[in-house]
Amino acid sequence: MRFTSQTSSDGVTEQLFTLGEIPGVLWTPEGPAGTRPLILMGHGGGRHKKAPDMVLRASRLVTECGFAVAAVDVPGHGERPMDERYDRIATENQARVEAGEELAPLIAAFQALVARRTVPEWRAVLDAVQEVEYVGAGPVGYWGVSLGCGLGVPFVAEEPRVRAAVLGLGGASASAEAAARITVPVEFLVQRDDERVPRAESLALFDALASAEKTLHANPGKHGEIPAFELDSTLRFFTRHLG
Repeated sequence: MRFTSQTSSDGVTEQLFTLGEIPGVLWTPEGPAGTRPLILMGHGGGRHKKAPDMVLRASRLVTECGFAVAAVDVPGHGERPMDERYDRIATENQARVEAGEELAPLIAAFQALVARRTVPEWRAVLDAVQEVEYVGAGPVGYWGVSLGCGLGVPFVAEEPRVRAAVLGLGGASASAEAAARITVPVEFLVQRDDERVPRAESLALFDALASAEKTLHANPGKHGEIPAFELDSTLRFFTRHLG
């Protein structure tokens, strides 16, 4: 893991890093080193590790909760080079939708394909970040919706260090089997007017989660219109479960 830049502002230190070919960012509180909870965030489709909503969420987790937060670019996003295979599939899927096929199963199949690459990448990122002296091997949480949910469900299912997760805007088409292996507390977000993921698919994914503690937050609005107050709930959720 190699840090390439560092800036500090309003109590938050931001460090860009690379781990092999993976570009990432680590946000931590300014001040003394020490073991602290770590949140790994997965960005949405077509976005990147430092999208404005990611930066806002990270800043509040750092300043109000004292957590460390990390995010990396998914293959084909942000600073990662275009992946010809993924780009070809996305183009083919768009044509299939225009020809009348349903969008949700195509999205689910594509996310399942990408997850086979990202899950081991994210586990390696956790290994590296937890070796940093001002992060340490503390409890881990995961946050990801939309693409971050499609990739996050198999990640949370396979990664025993994750103790709580916020997921949502995803469906069960490709994730139900992995969801059945998730037992940690989950907060799950659904947009009732989601034009990309049918409500029945989202509810099926929520039902598939094996967690004894899981809560469903359903709000009006389209896919990208999660209410701002859900961030307050995210902070309370992670504070409760990660300390």
